[in-house]
Amino acid sequence: MNRNTFKQGLRTGLLTTWKLGRIIFPITLFITMLGQTVVMDWLVRVLSPFMNLIGLSGEAAIPVVLGNMLNLYAAIGAMLTMDLTVKEVFILAVMLSFSHNLFVESAVAKQVGLKIWVVLIVRIGLALLSAWVINLVWQGGGDRASFGFVPSDGTESIEGYGAIALHGMESAVIGILQLAAIVIPIMIFIQVMKDLKWLPVFSKWMTPFTRMLGIHPNTSTTLAAGLTFGLAYGAGVMIQAVKEDEVKQKDLYLVFIFLVACHAVVEDTLIFIPLGIPLWPLFLVRLVTAILLTIAVAIVWNRLDKKRDADETSTASTYSHSNN
Repeated sequence: MNRNTFKQGLRTGLLTTWKLGRIIFPITLFITMLGQTVVMDWLVRVLSPFMNLIGLSGEAAIPVVLGNMLNLYAAIGAMLTMDLTVKEVFILAVMLSFSHNLFVESAVAKQVGLKIWVVLIVRIGLALLSAWVINLVWQGGGDRASFGFVPSDGTESIEGYGAIALHGMESAVIGILQLAAIVIPIMIFIQVMKDLKWLPVFSKWMTPFTRMLGIHPNTSTTLAAGLTFGLAYGAGVMIQAVKEDEVKQKDLYLVFIFLVACHAVVEDTLIFIPLGIPLWPLFLVRLVTAILLTIAVAIVWNRLDKKRDADETSTASTYSHSNN
């Protein structure tokens, strides 16, 4: 790796960290502080009546709210303090794997060029639908869950406005440092791949998979980044890919729909180990759902495009004949 490659990758990484950091910092600060107020208790009370519809007890609203407003770590920390059944733990794990950290990851999606309401509908819809199906199909799992080991609880109560503000600042700063520690090396590595002409080879390897999903091969880097590092961290690669690889809006939506259901497959799967649930079913639910959903959307989208093209051709032909 020559010096210019390193400089270019570092520059891209720093710029991406700055662009995403401006979004992540204020949102993390606000939501972390909000979690220490009575607003969180109010949200839990509002959501509790709906929990029984998807096979969950009222207190299960706490990890659902924490996971969607903050992150998976906060949700799991809350779950480890509760008396839940095996079925409830699995339902919560599947729901949270689809829908978590909504504020940050939706804001990041907007930076990539996607509409926030599309991302929210897909993520929340998948979470609710999966919970409803699991509750309907699985009649067992009534035993009390026994957790493997307990990590540090991210839901500790903090008193005093100053302490709450400090806690929020610490969480936001840590979030930015984590972002930089992941994004900068990724961008340097991708720059190396570009200079060594590895990206065309990588895209070729991914072609059968991208073709199956109905998307263009130039989305392979974006897809791999999201699968490996998640939506927030993989967004840096997505932003660069949109600029440099000329990824079309349609392909970007299809990739993001896939990644909404299945992203950060290593971290977001292994993180549930403390809950003592089987990981393979969790991973397969996410992967199969992502593949089927993306293929279905691609098919519908292609049919709508063909119908629109046919209508435009018919209109142009009618206009031509009327002029003659």
